[in-house]
Amino acid sequence: MAKGMIGVIGASKCTPREYERAYELGKGLAQAGYPVVCGGLSGVMEAVSKGVAEEGGLVVGILPQSHPFYANPHVTIAVATGLGHARNSIIVNTAKLLIAVGGEYGTLSEIALALKTGKTVLGLDTWQIPGVIRMASVKEILKTLNEALP
Repeated sequence: MAKGMIGVIGASKCTPREYERAYELGKGLAQAGYPVVCGGLSGVMEAVSKGVAEEGGLVVGILPQSHPFYANPHVTIAVATGLGHARNSIIVNTAKLLIAVGGEYGTLSEIALALKTGKTVLGLDTWQIPGVIRMASVKEILKTLNEALP
């Protein structure tokens, strides 16, 4: 049985620590057999995509632009929506659960949409708001996923 798609969300401009953690997360998700959906651009999205791609996993990038060439080079499937920030709803609805790494207001909107629709949101160095389950490390996230989504 295929594992559910995991949404990874975060800013297009991130800190080196957030980039490294997202990259490590991508590698771990791919090794565990989870396909990933993200925004497909730079920053956290690029880092998680790179980690997944290096492990031979699947990354679906839901782009705000109307052309697939905007996707970072590690995206397996680029979906050009032309919807701008409204594409965040597609990411949230596609994912079984979401993992927020760092983030700015776009990430906050995805967190809000996810919580509003009853999706689980795991947070790593992200917004401290009710409903987001704070995680201390990538290792803790992967352990939690394996327990929650065997």
